[in-house]
Amino acid sequence: MTKSKKTDYWSLYLDYSETDLDADMSRYLDVCIEKIGFLPNVIKANSTNNSRLKTFVNFYNRLMIDNNFLSALDKEIIAVVVSSINRCFYCLVSHGAAVRKLSQDNILAEKLVVNYRTAKIEKEKKYMLDFVCKLTEKPYLIEDLDREKLRENNFSEEAIFEIIEVASFFNMTNRIASGTNLLPNKEYYLINR
Repeated sequence: MTKSKKTDYWSLYLDYSETDLDADMSRYLDVCIEKIGFLPNVIKANSTNNSRLKTFVNFYNRLMIDNNFLSALDKEIIAVVVSSINRCFYCLVSHGAAVRKLSQDNILAEKLVVNYRTAKIEKEKKYMLDFVCKLTEKPYLIEDLDREKLRENNFSEEAIFEIIEVASFFNMTNRIASGTNLLPNKEYYLINR
């Protein structure tokens, strides 16, 4: 059996400028830099393959950027709580920054990381996060009673599906970030501090 050469994944996306991206994806990188002032490392990592980047961007934008059934803050709160359960450093830092920015509350993200039940959020959001926790920790135990609790607290079927999608997306990306040792950009630490 031959030993495979050790690959440092980090080095794969440090020089994303040499990747073979199509015009749409190249423009997307430029727009990221224009809008937020830097290129997130998750985008750099995905830019090593045009198809991977396009798939990630399309799903992320539809789920997290488009106006759907949940607010932008609700989606970011879900991202932080799922990432807290999974102990995903990258997503805790990056989406914690988004929670600080959207909520204008410097403490909320930290409360969500440690114990969302202590955070000053509406009871409906706590039920949403109870569902998200169960879906993340013990998905095989989800039953209609769990969804019914959300329905009773004014979540539509479409909103419930979106809660499930957001939680599932971050369970996946947490594992990719942890598996590749993806580190957050230093700029995230300073947002709304």
